[in-house]
Amino acid sequence: MTGYLIAFNADWVPDLTDEDIRRASQANGVVMAEMKAAGVLVAAGGFDGSTPVFSVDASSGTPLFTDGPYVESKEHLGGFTVVEVADEAAARHWAGKIAAACGWPQEVRLFR
Repeated sequence: MTGYLIAFNADWVPDLTDEDIRRASQANGVVMAEMKAAGVLVAAGGFDGSTPVFSVDASSGTPLFTDGPYVESKEHLGGFTVVEVADEAAARHWAGKIAAACGWPQEVRLFR
């Protein structure tokens, strides 16, 4: 089995109403249940933008913790799913189901 990361950039998520979010969450829950039943789901989650973010840098030899995001970029992870599947075709299958369920693009990367 091979591990794949299926993820999305938070900027890819369109403006959604509360009802849109509820529908996407329910549809994605169905896909997650299907993935669990198939034995391919390793982990999944999203990030809460209202909670504190901190960074740690140990390049000086001692971990230095700072408040706030370290990366100053619009490209940041909004959520992810990790699957362990037989091949790329299977990763594409599940990524397509996730993209269709939530309604925004997904990116797929092979874990090494």
